[in-house]
Amino acid sequence: MSATRPEEIEIAYQRLGDPQGEPLLLIMGLGMQMIMWHDDFCSALTERGFAVARFDHRDVGASTHLHADGRPTILRMMLRPGTATYRIEDMTGDALAVLDALGWRRAHVVGISLGAMVAQQLAIDHPDRLLSLTSIAATATPRIGRLSMRTAMKLQRMQDRPVADRDDAGQLMVDLYDLIGSPGHDMDVDWLRDMGRRAFDRGYDQAGRLRHEAALMASRDRRAGLAKLRIPALVVHGEADRIWRLPGGEATAAAIPGARLVTYPGLGHGILPRDLWNDVIDHIRQLVPA
Repeated sequence: MSATRPEEIEIAYQRLGDPQGEPLLLIMGLGMQMIMWHDDFCSALTERGFAVARFDHRDVGASTHLHADGRPTILRMMLRPGTATYRIEDMTGDALAVLDALGWRRAHVVGISLGAMVAQQLAIDHPDRLLSLTSIAATATPRIGRLSMRTAMKLQRMQDRPVADRDDAGQLMVDLYDLIGSPGHDMDVDWLRDMGRRAFDRGYDQAGRLRHEAALMASRDRRAGLAKLRIPALVVHGEADRIWRLPGGEATAAAIPGARLVTYPGLGHGILPRDLWNDVIDHIRQLVPA
């Protein structure tokens, strides 16, 4: 299904589970498609009483790709971040459009990485639409917790390499999570390779990923807005996260009144390892009033 924005941007989404369950919206990270929310993780959420929805951001997968916006360069992002063609606030509008299309007046919102920053902004701009906020592997401000220059250079070289076919895309996904994933947990190589191939088939877009990156680099400090929230909040962060290091998660939790911070040794960035699913879902479920 798709939700349409006034700018004629269509956001593809999928609904899972019993429609009468607790509504929960999943928001994936930078350049990643909704399929990166593992089907089994989504099923585990529905088994715990949630009605789940996930969606493709603009510029990924089956949603609208803004090819006319061009391909931003890293130098331009660094020197002129204000020239990003859209911002996190615009991506927040996409998430809101999905809530409207679902007919959900309020929902629990769970985001990871860039998706968590979108979720934070959604809570700031539309606190009346959230039942709870869960921020995973993210920061409240780009100035706290950001990756080292060495990791940034490795990541850039990897993600800039040519991807000619679905097998290249599958290998890139494996290599990406070998770099940024969880050193303390098993990596599901077969699943990652399959997701890379499926993502290529659904709409692979290197320039779209860069436009996401530009939106991130143009984002503002959200701590003052988060300090005004009065909703249940959970912050989950990996102690081995190399993209947004632990101080980013700590700053997020410190900014939100009453937020609970849960950290895991050996957890990296981007996706949750299967052996942590039940514990994370337990913490999310605790945000639901009895």
